Amino acid sequence: MTDSIFHITSRISWSDAKKSGAYSADSLMSEGFIHCSKIDQVMRVANTIFANQYGLVILVIDPSQLKPEVRWEAGTDKADELFPHIYGPLNLEAVVRVIDFEPGLDGKFHLPQTLAPVDR
Repeated sequence: MTDSIFHITSRISWSDAKKSGAYSADSLMSEGFIHCSKIDQVMRVANTIFANQYGLVILVIDPSQLKPEVRWEAGTDKADELFPHIYGPLNLEAVVRVIDFEPGLDGKFHLPQTLAPVDR
């Protein structure tokens, strides 16, 4: 899972993708790529962009299974922090897990236990 990349989307958009055979975020049309994150970026992205939104899922993506190119590019806040961007529709076989992702009572997200690192 450490090499996985992550994408937050609505449960409805994911359901639509399964029917159509590929997933395309709105950003693919507007910016040319699908925004993704590393595990240590997921919570910041979730709480900045998706706070108080319900009906979300996290797509756990295996980059080695992706058909479109993945580029590691600077985000908007920190030029030295790189985010994975998928340059094309996400082929469904690259999605290895789908995790329900709902905010807490305070409207903020917390890392699901299934993604939390294991202390050794």
